Amino acid sequence: MLDAALVALAESGGSAVVQAAGTDAWNGLRSGVARLLGRGDEGREQAELARLDQTATALLELELEPAAAERVQLRQEASWQARFEALLESVGDEERVRLAEGLRALVAEQPARAGGDGGAVFFSNTFHGATALQVGNSNRQDNRFGTGS
Repeated sequence: MLDAALVALAESGGSAVVQAAGTDAWNGLRSGVARLLGRGDEGREQAELARLDQTATALLELELEPAAAERVQLRQEASWQARFEALLESVGDEERVRLAEGLRALVAEQPARAGGDGGAVFFSNTFHGATALQVGNSNRQDNRFGTGS
C-alpha cells in the first residue's frame, strides 16, 4: 500500500499525461513515461509508447465529441494514475524512491494547468488593441487604457 504522498504523485502523473497530449510537451513526456514504466526493458517501453499513443488519440478525438470530453479525460487520468501506482507498489523501497523521483521530475517539467495551481498555459492567441490578461489566485491588477492612463 502506498502512502498518501505517492498516491498524490501517481495522480499528478496521470494528470500530466492527459494535459500534455496534443501539446508541444507531449513528445518529451511520452518518452519519459515510457522509459519510466519500461524500466530498461525495450519491449515494455515500446508497449508503453503504444499505450500512450492510444491515450493521445482518444484525447485528440474529443475535439469531435466535446460532450464526452470530461468523462474521457477523467478515465484516462485514472488509468495512468493506476499504472503509476502499480509500478510504485511493485518494487522495493530503494527502487520506489528512484522511480518516484523520476515521476516527480516528469511532472515538474510539465506546464502548469490553467486555474489548477495558479499557473497557466496560453497558446495561439491574437490580441488586437488594448489587452489585459490576469492569471493567479487572489491577486490584484489595475489596468488603465487610453490617453489618460
